[in-house]
Amino acid sequence: MSMKQDKEASARQRVVVFQQNGSGERKIDGVRRHGADIIDLRVVSIDAELPPIIDDSDAYLPRVIDADLVLDFLKHYDLSTDLARRCAEEKIPIVVSGKKSLDKWAVTPPT
Repeated sequence: MSMKQDKEASARQRVVVFQQNGSGERKIDGVRRHGADIIDLRVVSIDAELPPIIDDSDAYLPRVIDADLVLDFLKHYDLSTDLARRCAEEKIPIVVSGKKSLDKWAVTPPT
């Protein structure tokens, strides 16, 4: 990789999208279509059948999140809550779509 390519890659925003059963696909497609030159996108898809209550989200969420921004399209409240907590611990901004505020750290825009 040239120095120019290396500098451009480091200037790109690292965005991680968490989705459940394809819940964020339209938004993911939009980011890929309109932001491919400025965003490094990683998608974490959780497609397993989930119990009503999740006491330990370690089986579903990465322990460390390497991102500049997290987008949460998860449907399971326990996973969204734990994801928001992990983002707060790592000081990563998180946008939680379509939910009431889970955490003072999470931004919940009107939909």
